[in-house]
Amino acid sequence: MRILMLGNSFTYENDLPGRLAGLLGAQVAHHTRGGARLAEQLNPRTRLGARTLEALQAGGWDYVVLQEMSNGPITAPTSFYRSVGELCRLARQGGGEPVLYATWAYQAGGEALSKLGMDAGEMSRRLYEAYHRAGEENRALVADVGERFAALAPTQPLYAGDGIHPSPLGTQLAAETIAQVIRGR
Repeated sequence: MRILMLGNSFTYENDLPGRLAGLLGAQVAHHTRGGARLAEQLNPRTRLGARTLEALQAGGWDYVVLQEMSNGPITAPTSFYRSVGELCRLARQGGGEPVLYATWAYQAGGEALSKLGMDAGEMSRRLYEAYHRAGEENRALVADVGERFAALAPTQPLYAGDGIHPSPLGTQLAAETIAQVIRGR
């Protein structure tokens, strides 16, 4: 099985691709850059976009995992939905099944969450709605990592010190959630 992961630091932090490869016995490649949005993956004028477009056109991926910048589905929904739609189309054109890696709300009480002007519950709900809408519109699988974070974060150290990124345990939870969705196919 071959998997291509498109995203940013939430995708490469704590070696999520390696963890996913280990869980599935798969070959996992990742095209990532800290802070990258899915729109950049479609831009042939950027190094990341050119590389991603070439890989998608070459095909041969069983699954293509898509992860938007952490608050992107909320702060730039038009770009998010358009990018997911185009990346799902390109993934399928090359024989791959798209999987949306639905991420989590920032840690409750943290500075990053305060800057967005919402609480963790609202951010979590809005991310869930955006990823599920995109999943339905594009017939894509959704790996609900954010929902698992919301349920387990009060009792487990899933966040790194910045209250945004995953701890190693949070990354493991993400890998297990994505693997479970892929195995369910």
